[in-house]
Amino acid sequence: MTYKEANNISIKDYLNSLGIQPAKEKGSYGMYRSPLREDNTPSFKVDYNANLWCDYGTGEGGTLIDLVMKQHQCNAYGAICRLEQGDTASFSFHGKELPERETKRQAASPIEIHRIQPLQNPALIRYLQERGISPGTASPYVQEMYYRIGGKPYFALAFRNDSGGYELRNPRFKGSTSKDITHIRQQGEPRDTCFVFEGFLDFLSFLTIRQQKSPDIPCTDWQDYVILNSTANTDKALYPLADYGHIHCMLDNDEAGRKAVEAIRQEYKWRVRDVSHLYSGHNDLNDYLRSLKVKQSQDLTVTDKPQPEQDNRQNPGEKRKRGLRM
Repeated sequence: MTYKEANNISIKDYLNSLGIQPAKEKGSYGMYRSPLREDNTPSFKVDYNANLWCDYGTGEGGTLIDLVMKQHQCNAYGAICRLEQGDTASFSFHGKELPERETKRQAASPIEIHRIQPLQNPALIRYLQERGISPGTASPYVQEMYYRIGGKPYFALAFRNDSGGYELRNPRFKGSTSKDITHIRQQGEPRDTCFVFEGFLDFLSFLTIRQQKSPDIPCTDWQDYVILNSTANTDKALYPLADYGHIHCMLDNDEAGRKAVEAIRQEYKWRVRDVSHLYSGHNDLNDYLRSLKVKQSQDLTVTDKPQPEQDNRQNPGEKRKRGLRM
């Protein structure tokens, strides 16, 4: 059995051969109790279309070979040997069960990845700065990818999702190698609060705003994060959000954003808070961040004029103005 043949074995059928059944199935994926650890609440996701797994409890994931390697503490060759010794006749092979046009689409994927490396390209750093985002804040979460489409070379910011794919952004391109959510869990004690964003630029905008407003204590690790990477992925976010007592949605101020918030609220009721009013008048959080940058620039260009001395004391009955809190 070759490496490719082993990875083409359906993970779903492999788990079934071990007597592991999905606790919940929804369309293209299933949630299982992890075969790698004690798992009282199913948090092991199998994407049936991509034939990939992700253990939300440990943050690990990959192909079937990766799973067998983790189970038996062996290398890839040992994993293939174990799969050969199993009853492979009972396994279906990923790709054969897909519709013919879907198989052709995957075989003819337009993005050919050349390399992925840490963020350092001046053009991409400048793009982040133009969006108001601090490159230092972005670099732990974003890499740069060099790829080809139709034989032509390109490069873009690359933000990893839970299926091992990447969201890609540059000034002229918005796309992905595969679509899924990104769930970011903090280390240490489980958090009770999760912030939900539509895109990773909004997530990075939030971190930048927090760093600017409270550089000493930005509180960016007091909560977990879910980035949908598209409102079409809202259903995929529902299961991981079940663990949180407080869910704060910072989605776009448009119809798609409102529908996504409503879908999450229908599932989790009072636990959900829509906080898009914090940037009302703007399409999304990054739009709001860029408006702050423009305002700061305008303030710096105001010519200095002698101003009459003013009493800083608050007049009786005057309400103190409150700035936007985020």
